[in-house]
Amino acid sequence: QFHLLSILSLVDMSYVTTTVPQMLVNMVCPSTTISWGACVAQMFIFLVLGIAECVLYAIMAYDRYLAICFPLHYTLRMSHAVCIKMLTVCWSISIAGALIYTVFTMRLPYCGPHKINHFFCEVPAVLKLACADPSFNDRLDFILGFILLLVPLFLILASYVRIFASILRIRSTQGRLKSFSTCASHVTVVTMFYGPAIIMYMRPGSWYDPERDKKLALFYNVVSAFLNPVVYGV
Repeated sequence: QFHLLSILSLVDMSYVTTTVPQMLVNMVCPSTTISWGACVAQMFIFLVLGIAECVLYAIMAYDRYLAICFPLHYTLRMSHAVCIKMLTVCWSISIAGALIYTVFTMRLPYCGPHKINHFFCEVPAVLKLACADPSFNDRLDFILGFILLLVPLFLILASYVRIFASILRIRSTQGRLKSFSTCASHVTVVTMFYGPAIIMYMRPGSWYDPERDKKLALFYNVVSAFLNPVVYGV
């Protein structure tokens, strides 16, 4: 659990660093521009870190499942080698998913005006500038959102169904409360992150609302990352 929290902290710090400095610059100088290459790089890195966080939450749910349902086998099933393999898969999925998102977004023709109504280069906001039909990208984004958002979320829910069933079999009230408390922080941060992310990346393109999207992105990008250490610390 300590290693996973360390990775989550690193992802959160990198996540915020990718977008917030540019956002602060734009607040001071509204006419600030970003080059095409920098926009592509920002989009790719942001997506890598965002997808990594999705998969990492699923791994952490599995970790809690083993710790509560199989405490005597925990060190064997969640050994250092197993943890390294899981993290390798996590980053491989993240890079592959981010590459697909970025390539299929930036391959569209952009005729202008090249003004992104957002505080960073996020896929939905950039797609609105395309002068070609983005319906294929909308379908692709939905499919990728299902694989990269809903599948990890389903694994998290499945883990917690088993965890809560196991907790309810504990006879002592103190034991149940202690088990619930170890899961409460993870459930809280998963809810804060997945809710806005699913709305952003799985809704139809016709539902695009720049002002609402800015608030949602700010929440799961900055607020969620800021609250994670607070929630886990408490």
